[in-house]
Amino acid sequence: MKEVEDGKTVPELVLEKPLDREKKAVHQLLLTALDGGSPVMSGTSQITITVLDVNDNFPVFDQTSYKVSLPENTAKHTFVIKVTATDADEGPNGEVNFSFDSRTLDSVTSMFEINSVTGEIYLKGDLDYEKDTSYKIEITAKDKGVPEMESHCRLQIDVVDVNDNTPEIVLTSEPQPVREDAPSGTVVALLNARDADSGDNSKVTLQLPKGSPFTLKPSFSNNYALVTKGVLDRESFSQYNIEITATDSGSPPLSSKKTIPVTVADVNDNPPVFSQSSYNVYLKENGVPGSILFSVSASDLDFGENAKISYSILDSKVQDVSVSSYVYINSDNGSIYSMHSFDYEKLKVFQIQVQAKDQGSPSLSSNATVHVFILDQNDNAPAVIYPSSAAMGSLAHQRMPRPAKAGHLVTKVTAVDADSGHNAWISYKLKEATDASLFTVNLYTGEVRTKRAVSEQDDSSQRLLIEIRDDGEPAQSSTVTVSILLEDGLHEPILDLRQKVAEPSKKNGRIALYLILSLASVSVLSLLTFLILAVKCIRNSRSSGSCCMRRGDCDDYKNPNRNLQIQLNSDGPIKYVEVLGGDMLSQSHSFRSCMSPMSEYSDFTLIKPSSTTDFKEVISVLDASLPDSTWTFESQQVSRNIIELLCNLYHKSQTLAILYFTCMCIVWYLYVFFTRDTTLSYFLFFTNKYYTFQNIS
Repeated sequence: MKEVEDGKTVPELVLEKPLDREKKAVHQLLLTALDGGSPVMSGTSQITITVLDVNDNFPVFDQTSYKVSLPENTAKHTFVIKVTATDADEGPNGEVNFSFDSRTLDSVTSMFEINSVTGEIYLKGDLDYEKDTSYKIEITAKDKGVPEMESHCRLQIDVVDVNDNTPEIVLTSEPQPVREDAPSGTVVALLNARDADSGDNSKVTLQLPKGSPFTLKPSFSNNYALVTKGVLDRESFSQYNIEITATDSGSPPLSSKKTIPVTVADVNDNPPVFSQSSYNVYLKENGVPGSILFSVSASDLDFGENAKISYSILDSKVQDVSVSSYVYINSDNGSIYSMHSFDYEKLKVFQIQVQAKDQGSPSLSSNATVHVFILDQNDNAPAVIYPSSAAMGSLAHQRMPRPAKAGHLVTKVTAVDADSGHNAWISYKLKEATDASLFTVNLYTGEVRTKRAVSEQDDSSQRLLIEIRDDGEPAQSSTVTVSILLEDGLHEPILDLRQKVAEPSKKNGRIALYLILSLASVSVLSLLTFLILAVKCIRNSRSSGSCCMRRGDCDDYKNPNRNLQIQLNSDGPIKYVEVLGGDMLSQSHSFRSCMSPMSEYSDFTLIKPSSTTDFKEVISVLDASLPDSTWTFESQQVSRNIIELLCNLYHKSQTLAILYFTCMCIVWYLYVFFTRDTTLSYFLFFTNKYYTFQNIS
């Protein structure tokens, strides 16, 4: 109550304590006035007090902090969360706006956005767990009062990892070349396996292809060592491209691959290898010295210095002379050159051992054999060996009875040619004669016979010039002059010779006895053998070719280890059987008698002999080699008569003649073996050298 003028009092409504609109916005008061009379009289008045709002309240969030989780593969503009704040004021004072705190990082504002009115937060960018695993955001709520009132809350957004990163293989040390002889467990390279994800998504396993000669050895913290697990071979694989697969444990799992090149360093573990283990070279005699004979080649599977090859000839002897005096080789390319020309009559075949050696350490080498076969050229003229006087270069004198009839054998000219094959085929021709109508010379045998009966009008002295020509190209020839004296009452020389043969000495008698006994035993044994083989051949003829008598390309006729070979010249007139025990190749065609599968292992060989042209020299050499023998005229005649018999037999049966000839040679071997008497060597000499089938066409 307040006193005013005139003692009056008026009521005043006074605010007793602060108002709070948020608690009570309107106050309803009933004012009562009482007088002092009696009875007291009163009056009332309704007072309505409206409390006006003042911005005295801060906005209030429903939560002081928010927390939410988002997978990192959440799409843009995805709703994240809505924050809520209320203000007790009204009007503008109660209107709230939301925003990120002014101190919020750009990484947050670039990733999220907030609706200032509703408080809804949306994803603005792409989440990446590997960059940021969590976001902590300060959110401000402000009203529109004056002055503004604001409040804050915190929002934590956790990013949930998703298996969106493939594993990665990182080399921590570059792979180094590994030797092909490196032991198992040799470290080749070091590597590390990584995955940017977390948890199971970051667990990585490594795998190598099956059959790989390498393996992975784990060490620590996803570190691995790439090591060898077996023997390497550079010649098979000089470089490995090792593909390693890394796979994580996510769902679904992700994988990646990395190729690691590993070079295998060469080791000299391969010797040079020739293109052939042996080579056959055919060289014409009388070639130009320094000409190339042949080129050998070898290859080495190694690399670099280990594959560089040098060629050399191993020292060996050829006719007691070092092979290096015959040939030399280019050490770089393997070309073999001759040091001088070769003479077939002196050297028919020889071997060269060629070595190929690499430059490795230690060096390796291999050898190859080069068989050089000298091919015969027609460089020797026929040489006369009978009549012996003609062989010595003088005139050959012969006597014949005047009563001789047509076909009478006057003499026989025998010649040999030091060449071989066609070059040694000899033909005889009467070139000049005192009376060409009286005599004729057999083209193939050299027999001089009368064409007609000798008449009284024929001169007692006849002179024949006989030309001896070989079948070479160009042909070589020689001549012999035979002087024939026609005499009355002259006995035929061959009868005298046979008579001389019929008067053997005691020694010859003993020889004949040995011959008869040996020949009889060998003949019986051979007959039984041939009968057995014949029966066997008949039984096996349908399934086996073990029994044959055929010409030609027998598989082993050039093999020096197969010693039973009968080689006859068959292209044209047959003039000789070649007999020898060591030649590897004959230039003539060959006949082979295959009696059984084991017959080719016999210890006897027929092939062409070494040639000579000087009859006296050969005889002297033979006498020097056979000191116990006696070279007599009778021995010569015995051999000649045997050969004449053999030749006649050949006309009737070739097979029987060859068998007989073989038996005679076996007899000689047996005789010398048991008696140590080499007299019969003269028979083999004549057989082998001068009288072997000279009259066979």
